Amino acid sequence: MTTTAPIPPITDSATVAVPIDEAFRVFTGEVDAWWPHQFHIGAAEVEEVVLEPRVDGRWYERGVDGTECDWGRVLVWDPPHRLVLTWQINGSWQFDPDPAHASEIEVRFTASGPAETVVDVEHGSFERLVGGGTINDAIRGGGGWVFLLDGFGAVVAGRS
Repeated sequence: MTTTAPIPPITDSATVAVPIDEAFRVFTGEVDAWWPHQFHIGAAEVEEVVLEPRVDGRWYERGVDGTECDWGRVLVWDPPHRLVLTWQINGSWQFDPDPAHASEIEVRFTASGPAETVVDVEHGSFERLVGGGTINDAIRGGGGWVFLLDGFGAVVAGRS
């Protein structure tokens, strides 16, 4: 029997100056606005990034040619407090349809005031991905969730 050593999760947080409901709405409903379109796995350039707002909803990119590439699924949809997604993109930057090979992204929203929300992200279980170390290194090296949350924060600030 072989075992895979755990790969440390990637964590980050951001504070945004909007109520918790708005932070959750922008994070989930406007993912296309804050997700950098250069981060994609499809052959075509990205037209849109979509997160379906329900448990078992898809998280995917739609290319300018109309093709769709899944990234994962919604495991927990608990507005406005918590969202858990699978990340099913392996170390070869391909979608792996086997949910046993998925890492998980947990996003927690905590009101820190009437118009301020802390958004905490933990992306873990990389050891379940085929090539999970490669993905972990790439996310860390590419700015990872720091970069993504910066984009999210900028979109939120632009809406205020």
